[in-house]
Amino acid sequence: MKRLSVSFFGAVCAVVAATPASMASERYAERPPVMVSPDLSAPWVMQLGQQPTMVRPLKRAQQAEQKRKLRAIEAPAQIQVQPDRIRTAAVPKPQKRVVARPQINPVYLPQEVAYDGPQKPGTIVIDTTENFLYLVGDNGKARRYGVGTGKPGFEWAGTHKVSQKREWPDWYPPAEMIAREKAKGRYLPAHLAGGIENPLGARALYLGSTLYRIHGTNQPWTIGGAVSSGCIRMRNEDVVDLYERVPVGTTVVVM
Repeated sequence: MKRLSVSFFGAVCAVVAATPASMASERYAERPPVMVSPDLSAPWVMQLGQQPTMVRPLKRAQQAEQKRKLRAIEAPAQIQVQPDRIRTAAVPKPQKRVVARPQINPVYLPQEVAYDGPQKPGTIVIDTTENFLYLVGDNGKARRYGVGTGKPGFEWAGTHKVSQKREWPDWYPPAEMIAREKAKGRYLPAHLAGGIENPLGARALYLGSTLYRIHGTNQPWTIGGAVSSGCIRMRNEDVVDLYERVPVGTTVVVM
């Protein structure tokens, strides 16, 4: 048995010895290099050469989807709009500010009324309690106008004549008025030429030698109230109408 084993080992060695040298060199030669996918961002398993042709199509699809999403996000920022169009659409044109003024009570509009007082026709009678001015007419009639009268502390009563008449009169505020308004933080001019902005309005009828007048106003919504520093205030259209109806020398009775 021992002899048989030796003989078998010898036979194997003989076969090995008989193997050509070329086969031995091939066994120990270098293995071919691993083919790594050029797409290094692909999963590492796919970089080992297993179906390398599937790596690029898959990656391209992923990149295309990412680009599509990126374009969708950035699309609003890429819209180019002309600056003037932006102003037109985003900033509406400012509207002109309109200041609402209270409407005058219709009772203060001119109208014909009955009059049974003692004054003769052609006399002006001013009721500072009811804020009405009457131009006494014939046959127990009078033409009545609404007026603004002296505010508390500036009321007065008396009888005077119309000493002069002026169209679009200039205004020279009295020194007392200037000082009084200055104490309130309001500064009046020493002189204001006649015109639309002038508080004396379109016409003025001066009463005797006093500083009082029957005049128009640039604030018609104040008619019917105790609003003046003693003057009798009328709407411009009303004072123009009265101005045409009475001459200098007309008697004015303030009650």
